Amino acid sequence: MSSLLDDVDRRTQMVGQNRLELLLFTLGGRQLFAINVFKVREVITCPPLNRLPSTHPIIRGVATLRGKTVSVVDLAQALGMAPVPSREGGAAFVILTEFNRSVQGLLVASVDRIINLNWDQIHPPPRGTHKDSFLTAVTQVEDRLVEIIDVEKVLEMVTGPSGDVSDAVMSNIHGGGRIRCALVADDSAVARRQMVRALTQIGVESIVVNDGRQALDKLLELASQGPIDQQIGMVISDIEMPEMDGYTLTSAIRKEPALSRLYVVLHSSLSGTFNESLVRRAGADRFLPKFSPDELAEVVLGHLQAEQQASSPP
Repeated sequence: MSSLLDDVDRRTQMVGQNRLELLLFTLGGRQLFAINVFKVREVITCPPLNRLPSTHPIIRGVATLRGKTVSVVDLAQALGMAPVPSREGGAAFVILTEFNRSVQGLLVASVDRIINLNWDQIHPPPRGTHKDSFLTAVTQVEDRLVEIIDVEKVLEMVTGPSGDVSDAVMSNIHGGGRIRCALVADDSAVARRQMVRALTQIGVESIVVNDGRQALDKLLELASQGPIDQQIGMVISDIEMPEMDGYTLTSAIRKEPALSRLYVVLHSSLSGTFNESLVRRAGADRFLPKFSPDELAEVVLGHLQAEQQASSPP
């Protein structure tokens, strides 16, 4: 098992080339599930887990791993399925993941393999999928459907929704600004909801799409109707998305004359300092390494105020 993810760090360097790798796993049945390898730190055989009182029902227990106490989420239970069999009933595994600078364990029944794909091979969930589904995307592997999990949504079950923009930031809001509308692109329903909530609190409207391809199509549609800077003030995009990732979206924006001057903010729930260099290389204006209502609000308000000052007569 250790050889499976020995080269995760090397593999993640493909980010920025509209490619990704998925770690495939099962939760007790034949159905294959997946998460982006870029979110994975390590895969280990499930160690003994200690139950803690008053924890969320999907927390199977905690374990000390690499010197840190880590909560382990039973991913099957989170998805409304039967719990992953205990270690005594089968050799379960823990996928250690890192989101927003915190480490979590995901308990799974078995780990299958890693596959290498283009983002355009990753598709939104089928139409008719329930809005409360934990799917963020799907793909096909050897004629088998693979369901890609919205891990942010799973973790929100435990942590609860994000907070509001603080009073301190709200007190710095000034009227005016040329455009108070942003296009938000993210494949996670949780992330979209967080972004829209923060933007609404600071008086910025949102146009929301689910992936990079939809974002580019929407921007081109708006540009065909008139100058883009008279319709939206910025693009706020996730990096890891189906169809087209955030880096590729940003590069496409910069190459399109009608869009090239748009202010682009890229964000990611994934840790890693190399994100910032890739963001600069793609041509984005700002990078947010994790979601924070205050940090997002400050970036948006700062840009709007800078635009207002630039447009004011001397």
